[in-house]
Amino acid sequence: MENNIYTLNNKHDKPPCTGVLLCNLGTPDEATTDAVRRYLAEFLSDSRVIELAKPVWWLILHGIILRTRPARSAKAYQKIWTEHGSPLLTISVKQAAAIQESLNEDTKGPVKVELAMRYGNPSIACALKNLQDANAQRLLLFPLYPQYSATTTASCFDAVTNIMQTWRNLPELRMINHYHDDPGYIDALAETIRDHWAQQGKAEKILFSFHGLPKKYFLAGDPYASECHRTAQLLAEQLQLDDDKWSIAFQSRFGLQEWLKPYTDKLLKKWAKSGVESVDIICPGFSADCLETLEEIKLQNRDFFIGAGGKTFSYIPALNDQAGHISVLTDLIIKHCQGWPEFSQE
Repeated sequence: MENNIYTLNNKHDKPPCTGVLLCNLGTPDEATTDAVRRYLAEFLSDSRVIELAKPVWWLILHGIILRTRPARSAKAYQKIWTEHGSPLLTISVKQAAAIQESLNEDTKGPVKVELAMRYGNPSIACALKNLQDANAQRLLLFPLYPQYSATTTASCFDAVTNIMQTWRNLPELRMINHYHDDPGYIDALAETIRDHWAQQGKAEKILFSFHGLPKKYFLAGDPYASECHRTAQLLAEQLQLDDDKWSIAFQSRFGLQEWLKPYTDKLLKKWAKSGVESVDIICPGFSADCLETLEEIKLQNRDFFIGAGGKTFSYIPALNDQAGHISVLTDLIIKHCQGWPEFSQE
């Protein structure tokens, strides 16, 4: 029988599936100055991240920042780099594999999970190409940021849709905007804190440290700060913490403008100088440990606290690829894919 060109096509001869695109921020390929420079050039060129006039920012970025910052950042990365490479990438790969395995057990049809980094590798373009080749006719974009921000979640959406503008055949598209108040997520955070207390003892205070954001972004309508406060409040309630036993703060500020306050480093110094001897700290805005948690918090901020008079500083790791965290992420995917054939409840 003569082949029918209208039914045979190299893009359509595979059974349709649902694609899940997990997206995190990114990491340099190596802990070297050149690799960090390439990474920062991509990251800091994103207009969602830096809201300045492009000609002005280009001069600042290429004339100053990329000449000085990469060497300093490379030294920071070298402190946390492992034999397997970047902690963020290593953990993210494990998360993707575990979610794929879980979905294989819980869904009624083929689901393909791909991992991408907004900046660096594996790239969003590469991940989308893999999903396109797998004939993913339905796509769930899952930025692994519990709290929504235009600088993170929306930037992932921009990158995905910019690439899809070149596609002739578009999949159905959904996105998980945030999960900052998801009960499973709050439970998982509370459980890891309780486990830490059971093994290490409970400090005088616990600090919930979130990545910072320029204050003007918040004033312009970005909901990130509100969602961070909501996460912290729910977590404090779950742990039955008195108001004087916990606080929220913001880390990783960059540049001279005002960012969300209080600042993590300044608050830790203030606590130590006021007589607080022990602190636990967790970063509920990070789904995987990375430079900002392992070097900035676990190392730098420990030195700030101890140097100001504190005695015991304990960093509680991110949820990473813990079984409870994988269960939360899988449940969120299943919830947001309801109605698609692979997730039918029938």
